[in-house]
Amino acid sequence: MIDLSPLVRFGLVLVRTGTLVGFAPVFGGFFAPSSIKVGLSVVVAAVLVPVVTLPAMLTVGSLVLVVMREFAIGLALSLSVSLVIGAVEFAGYLTGFQLGYSYAAIVDPQTGIQNNVVATAYSSLALLVFLAINGHHEVLRALAMSYRALPMGAGHVGGGLVTIVTQMIGLVFTEGVQLAAPVIIVLLVLQLAIGLLSRVAPMLNVLVVGYPLQLLVGLLALAAAIRMVPAVTSDTFRHSLEMAVHLAEVFR
Repeated sequence: MIDLSPLVRFGLVLVRTGTLVGFAPVFGGFFAPSSIKVGLSVVVAAVLVPVVTLPAMLTVGSLVLVVMREFAIGLALSLSVSLVIGAVEFAGYLTGFQLGYSYAAIVDPQTGIQNNVVATAYSSLALLVFLAINGHHEVLRALAMSYRALPMGAGHVGGGLVTIVTQMIGLVFTEGVQLAAPVIIVLLVLQLAIGLLSRVAPMLNVLVVGYPLQLLVGLLALAAAIRMVPAVTSDTFRHSLEMAVHLAEVFR
């Protein structure tokens, strides 16, 4: 009789690794070629197979539960990357909207949705910084360690799921607003000054003078604020990886 346990082990390992590669932007995301994502998933799974053990008893029902749990753990780990890119991209969206670039929308190659040019530039810069700080190594290391901390099995869902998910969503908004705050505050002060100037000098054409001035000051503020993206990306990644690990531990 043919022993199918190595094939089953490889298939189960492929679920967790494939989910991570398929949903994490840096490894593939949604719009990377399928051949690249499949190939990377197979390579990572082949490396991890020797250190992964199967549950003692596997029936059809328990196999379905194991696959669902492996998918949930892989998805939780992929959020460590998605949160970083999402927070910085949200900051770029707020900045671009305040600058008046909301109509200059292009398709973001990482998400496939239309975004303004500043948000796309921010997300691309965050991805480069993520690679520069070896964040992809940390995610792969967390994936390998997850098989020791969370071995394959049916498991159960803990009670802290909603709390952790809420914290992860809050991280995107808080980090994004903090990163976009300098440009927003500068432009808000400028708009107040232009409004007061229009009251003092009613004959001044605010539309002709105000928008070029707002664009010039906004670009100068953007040039100063974009320097914070690497530091924010690194800091956000540390928090998001910790939250992703805690989220994965919910499925013990």
